[in-house]
Amino acid sequence: MSIARIAPIFSYLSCLTLLVQLALPVIAQDVPAPVLSAERQRIEAIAKASKSAVAVFANGGNGGGSGVVISPDGYALTNFHVVQPAGSYMKCSMNDGRLYDAVIVGIDPTGDVAVIKLLGRDDFPTAKMVDSDQVKVGDWCFAVGNPFLLATDFQPTVTHGIVSGTHRYQYPAGTLLEYADCIQTDAAINPGNSGGPLYDANGDLIGVNGRGSFEKRGRVNVGVGYAISINQIKHFLGCLKSGRFVDHATAGFSVGTSEDGRVLVSNILENSDAYRRGLRYDAEVVAFGGRTIGTTNAFKNVLGIYPKGWRVPLTYRYDGKTVDTHVRLTGVHAEEELLELVQRKPKAAAPKPGEKDPKMPGDKKPTPEQPKPKVPGAAEKPKEEPPPPEVAKLIQPRRGYANYYFNLQNRERVWKAASAGADFSAQTGEWKLKGTHSRGDAAIEITLSSDKVEGVFPAEKATLDLSKDLDTQLAPSGSGGLLVALHLWRQLLVEGPEKFGDVYYYGTGPQRGIDGLADVFIATRNVVEMRLAFDPATGRLALLEMVSDADEDPCEVQFSDYREVNGRQFPHSLEVRRGEFVFGKLTLNDVQLTAGDAGANK
Repeated sequence: MSIARIAPIFSYLSCLTLLVQLALPVIAQDVPAPVLSAERQRIEAIAKASKSAVAVFANGGNGGGSGVVISPDGYALTNFHVVQPAGSYMKCSMNDGRLYDAVIVGIDPTGDVAVIKLLGRDDFPTAKMVDSDQVKVGDWCFAVGNPFLLATDFQPTVTHGIVSGTHRYQYPAGTLLEYADCIQTDAAINPGNSGGPLYDANGDLIGVNGRGSFEKRGRVNVGVGYAISINQIKHFLGCLKSGRFVDHATAGFSVGTSEDGRVLVSNILENSDAYRRGLRYDAEVVAFGGRTIGTTNAFKNVLGIYPKGWRVPLTYRYDGKTVDTHVRLTGVHAEEELLELVQRKPKAAAPKPGEKDPKMPGDKKPTPEQPKPKVPGAAEKPKEEPPPPEVAKLIQPRRGYANYYFNLQNRERVWKAASAGADFSAQTGEWKLKGTHSRGDAAIEITLSSDKVEGVFPAEKATLDLSKDLDTQLAPSGSGGLLVALHLWRQLLVEGPEKFGDVYYYGTGPQRGIDGLADVFIATRNVVEMRLAFDPATGRLALLEMVSDADEDPCEVQFSDYREVNGRQFPHSLEVRRGEFVFGKLTLNDVQLTAGDAGANK
């Protein structure tokens, strides 16, 4: 190039440099201090939040995604559709530059949530979960994750935007991956962001990203992404830590909107708990789950944030009356149905009608795939490796569980707390409980042993035939099976969960008369099921529900007033009810627990 042609270019660059040098101080001086302060706060919030973000890499190169740590001992949230192809063991990186082993804990396939546990530390940086119901449209937010699995240098990607919508409902794929009451954002959510955190402007956790609206399967963000609200995940978290496949709920009734804008019951199952609470066709649903219901969409959003088995408040108007009650929710799936859906191999989404799959273009007749010659030096897909021994011991497969290891750990934890100061394993003889019934302070006397169960109550004397099934022996009248409940309670105390039968840790849930979320066991014996709730403050058994028929109200026994009996803490107040009917309150003033009769418990 000649000097004549270079000179103009040099002159242009010199001028440009001079302009930049002159302009820089002017720009810095013109930026208002509040803007600089906001920028500094945003950078600090991102730096804080990014420490808890996780990049998930599936074992054997089977995909991956993102996650977020929520407790110092390594429990982290991600999506079900991220861990499904990964299996029970995976690798996770964090922005501290380290790679951690991780194991599956529990999954919620309907809500597209999973809990995993990172190993190797007990001081992981954690995200602060805040109240996502306080999130407003227009709030600043940002996503941190591993889009397109770019975090091979262990540094996550940050995308920034606003909250574009709240309480969005996204229909499920079949009966899985339902996004109810979710948060919509224009912060870029791309493949690989799945399972990663959505933070508010302070760097606190408001949701878990999982779905985006993509243009014609182009898999490119278009500014419409969805995060599962952290409030929904809080409801499920205790159940997810149980190591189970957790199911969502159905209320047993559906709703529609009338011409005058009211939400009315359009169909209801007669065996539902809602029907037993008096809800009928054409009743107006006023509030559900603590929220005012003004549309059918609002009802679906609330219903979608609760696990199977929870009892939630319902307010309805019918026949000129307003009724406030609670209804117990049942599962969306039968147990075997959910198991089959979870174990099904993940498939790529099918193209919509009229939409061509880019991987199968045009109308060309498909031809059998031919073996491809191996290219020397070409990278091969990494092989799936077995977990190291210290990780393998934390994985315990069992049908019906994501990881049975964590169910056993929690069952032992809860039972150990409940049994503190109350070891009944040697009290295998006869138990005699004497006291009064709240109905006129009438005397009662209950005898419990391995071969005899009987009771004297104000209106009758009742006896169990232990050689027959217990589900039809619901004495005394009106209690729903108090003698059966007390018999099984004694057997569990004496034998412990290991010998009693099928006893598993359900997780946590709200229970009548208990503050906070209680730890819950499900125990099955002699064709009946028991649900046992333990007070989170004391660890003691607070509520026992004996379910003789899933379509009927259970017998509920509320235990309180624990006092020492022969060195063991024993409840002296038992409130018994069935549904809304209170059978009575039993006050014990003489408790005799006899040792011996070893080996006679059956």
